[in-house]
Amino acid sequence: MLLHQKFIEVAKKQGEKLAIHDFATNKKISYNRALLASILLSKYLKKLDKGFIGLMVPTSAGCMLAKIGILMSGRIPVMINYSTGAEQNAVYAQKKCDFKTIITSRALLEKIECAHVDGMIYLEDIMENLSGLQKIRAALISKLPVSAIKMMVHGGGEDDTAVILFTSGSEKDPKAVQLTHKNIVSNILSASERFHFCSDDIFLASLPLFHVFGLTTNMWIPLHHGMTLLAYANPLDFRKICDIVRDEKATFMVGTPSFFWGYLRKSEPGDFDSLRIMLCGADKCPETLREGFMEKHNIILYEGYGATECSPVISANCPELNKPGSVGQPIEGVQVRIENYETGEECGLGEDGRILVKGDNVMKGYFNDFEQTSLHIRRGWYDTGDMGNIDEDGYLWHVGRLKRFVKIGGEMVSLVKIESVLDRLLPEDALCCVVEVPDSIKGAKIVAVTTIGVDKKSVQKKMAEHLPKIAIPKIFLVMEELPKMGSGKIDFRTITELTRAQLAGEKN
Repeated sequence: MLLHQKFIEVAKKQGEKLAIHDFATNKKISYNRALLASILLSKYLKKLDKGFIGLMVPTSAGCMLAKIGILMSGRIPVMINYSTGAEQNAVYAQKKCDFKTIITSRALLEKIECAHVDGMIYLEDIMENLSGLQKIRAALISKLPVSAIKMMVHGGGEDDTAVILFTSGSEKDPKAVQLTHKNIVSNILSASERFHFCSDDIFLASLPLFHVFGLTTNMWIPLHHGMTLLAYANPLDFRKICDIVRDEKATFMVGTPSFFWGYLRKSEPGDFDSLRIMLCGADKCPETLREGFMEKHNIILYEGYGATECSPVISANCPELNKPGSVGQPIEGVQVRIENYETGEECGLGEDGRILVKGDNVMKGYFNDFEQTSLHIRRGWYDTGDMGNIDEDGYLWHVGRLKRFVKIGGEMVSLVKIESVLDRLLPEDALCCVVEVPDSIKGAKIVAVTTIGVDKKSVQKKMAEHLPKIAIPKIFLVMEELPKMGSGKIDFRTITELTRAQLAGEKN
């Protein structure tokens, strides 16, 4: 099954049903109009260079239809992060994947103060320069039967690359992940089975589509089922998001913990009454966040787990299968193996090890990077680089990135576990991040970074009730705001660099 060809089937079936309500432009686009627009764009894009086309547009009808149009034209979209360092990210993507054309928006570049990059073309110009004849031709094509429309757009196979996405870069330079139609479709089908999605669902789409969490859950899943999408490009506009969910009676929303903290603070009782699923992912969901939604809204915040390389969903809790604190049972068709990080042997129940994943959702590989691909995929198993365990009931427990473990005094210490303990000792609005810095004697020193000042001795004493002595931070630093990735993830790499710089400055 090809994503763009499935969209043709769904659009023809749904007809005048509302496909996308774009709150940035306040435009309401039916499935008929969405099909016409994507065909129109595909004919224009077919004249451009073959191969990759960059796409740097906020979550909107324009971004979604351009993406479908790119696939219909036989090109492959490369999604570019515009949230931080847009110009640098655009140039990096062009060099990494060897292409020139990037579709973007003048309005976006003005808003984020990004300079024009050679190869950029603008959606505003594309739409303005389309002739009446081109519009009539696309309209006529859109009225044809499904089989005829499919013959007039690009075909291909399910193992063809459907998108290039970049890893977050929170730990090292981003890698270009190749996801195929088969990867994404298998994830759609398995996630849909877990959450019983249907065409009556109304999806809030606020996550960036350059991140796989947003791309699959905020675009492809809703369009696959013929749902209505509520597109709003700023997940940080917390009150507006709450208003959209309440007024439009959304039934499903996903987000990261940092976004959900904002929604919890800015929401009013009743805002989320229409939701049947509220799913948290991309970062560990704090217990205090789940408790906050239950106390204020009497709603369960479910937690899931995924990776860019896995399209992304690996496991998820749901109403029928929920164990708070875990990241749920693996979804249908996805195998999870826990492997000892030193010996490579399979771990027993409850024993922490590397999380490996196998299934149709696992990527084709990293583009033009055989070395990294072979390091991460071995005998069909993708090594997530995360640590976790599986309990006796088949629930997966994520305990952090392997790189977020430090060896102190011969023992492996989890920075994520330290964060979870510290988080419960902080006020609701405060955030924390625990990082390591080099220590000439112990090999590593644990530093806690918080968004508010704390009583160091009091907090250390309380943390000692839950953690061994070697895991208690000796240094506490304050950053008024913790740097985040465009996806909402905490940017550990930047925080670590800032922490090391600050401590080095204090020594000098």
